[in-house]
Amino acid sequence: MRFAHFAHVWGKAGMTPHQRYEQLWREIALCDEVGFDYAFSVEHHFTPGESWMSSPNLFAVAAAARTKRIRVGAMGHVVPLHNPIRLLEEIALTDQLTNGRIEVGLVPGIQDSYFKHFGANFAERREITQEFARFMKSAFQQGSPASWEGALIKVKDLELSVWPVQKPCPPVWMETRDPPTLELCAELGMHSGYFLLFPRKEAHARYGPYLSGWKQHGHAGVPNIAYSTVVYVDETDEIALSRAKADAGNAYKGFFSTGDDWEEIRKKQKETAAYFESRNDPGAGEIILNMLDPDYLIEKDLVLIGAPDTVANKLRAWAKEGSFNTFFGEFNFGDMPEEALMRSIRLFGEHVIPNLRDYEPY
Repeated sequence: MRFAHFAHVWGKAGMTPHQRYEQLWREIALCDEVGFDYAFSVEHHFTPGESWMSSPNLFAVAAAARTKRIRVGAMGHVVPLHNPIRLLEEIALTDQLTNGRIEVGLVPGIQDSYFKHFGANFAERREITQEFARFMKSAFQQGSPASWEGALIKVKDLELSVWPVQKPCPPVWMETRDPPTLELCAELGMHSGYFLLFPRKEAHARYGPYLSGWKQHGHAGVPNIAYSTVVYVDETDEIALSRAKADAGNAYKGFFSTGDDWEEIRKKQKETAAYFESRNDPGAGEIILNMLDPDYLIEKDLVLIGAPDTVANKLRAWAKEGSFNTFFGEFNFGDMPEEALMRSIRLFGEHVIPNLRDYEPY
């Protein structure tokens, strides 16, 4: 198995953005020290009461400058918000600045509020993202000069100032549970994954064709399939629950509201749940309706809280049930104090990762 520090880079009361970023670098430096494979951030915009990370390439460069070996990147770039040539340039330059340590995550985006301010195409966001993935891999494989004639991206004789260190292309991820998108991931050799909203018991049927397609297209080894949720590790299960249970219930409150109007929050939860149900995804709808209830999260095994052995045993069982071999742990959530946060990361790195390093669930 492989392990990532995953960060929404939630804003923190009483911290300036600079102070919050400095805390983030301390987290990632410790992850580098204790054996994590990756450090990833989101790309969110216009969310002063939620996420403070709008530029994941800056995150990757700053994180790499403070570490020695951990791989870094976006999870992921909201592709339709970017000029495709500019994004291609930035990815190549970031790979050079990190000396070949980036992983490239690509997402179409789900927040239409981002798109309005950028004047970006929300309706065709999926098509734009998928074409960019093809364009990027083709351009990096061609080298200089590169050309592409697609439905949405057209370029001829492109000369970049720098090209990536990693040949022919840095590793690419597209987290999705959409079957047609998973077909594309299998074709292009892109890693994938899913968030706690997708019930793990449904994952085997969803990702089985992706695993078969990966082999059919002749890609080496097996792909990374990631699972993402919050995690807190402490000396005993009792201590861990007493310190992290309430914070786990608040971890994703910012998805629905940055205030404390619980009537507004509940309305937003119901609207989001109805959207998932309209897509024939009732399991995600149920989780949305309950994801601010810590008792529900713990009862349904949707958050990872406990002593090192408990966390390792749960992850092993989850990985088999949910067909994933990579864990994206969100360690900094809620109002957790830094002392507890750093202890959790160290315990995870020193005791959980070694326990699972040789385990391959598929």
